[in-house]
Amino acid sequence: MPDEEPILTIRGEKVGLGPIRRDLLHLHVKWANDPEVTVPLGGWAGPSTIEDQEAWYARDSKRDEKRIVYLIYELVTMRPIGCTDLRDVNYRDRTAWFDVFIGEKDCWGKGYATETARLMLRYGFEALGLHCILLQVNADNERAIRAYTRAGFTVTGRHREVIRRPGGRVDSVLMDCLAREFRDERSGGA
Repeated sequence: MPDEEPILTIRGEKVGLGPIRRDLLHLHVKWANDPEVTVPLGGWAGPSTIEDQEAWYARDSKRDEKRIVYLIYELVTMRPIGCTDLRDVNYRDRTAWFDVFIGEKDCWGKGYATETARLMLRYGFEALGLHCILLQVNADNERAIRAYTRAGFTVTGRHREVIRRPGGRVDSVLMDCLAREFRDERSGGA
């Protein structure tokens, strides 16, 4: 039901994170078909259908300890604005890969991705007991790199010219955050 009150599992100051919802797949279709949203994330700007999003939902809505997916809500309006996840969670090595996207463009530049990243780092380190959370971002996505750095991630390397773009190639930047660094940052370096 589109008008039902969202369930928030994790709450920050600006955003809340809750389970993905089938009734909101029309938003995922909108976001997936917007090249301004998908291309900076490394996605393709081709068509995505409701059937594509239903297949994604069927896979990611099931309980899976190796992939934890949340819908991001703007707390002021309680509207869904994007998605985030920890994927390839490895409980033996205590690592995971982080992803986030803000699909509502009027929510860009408001600190929502940074806060989402911090909430997911805290969740990964404190609730899941992870040691290292990693991410990969296109080098030309400077806005995302700034957000990730503010959240606590550090650039650790790059894969050179692995992303093809019209008119050229782009590096893929590797970033990570260790649990002890995140705790130190939250306690003021103590």
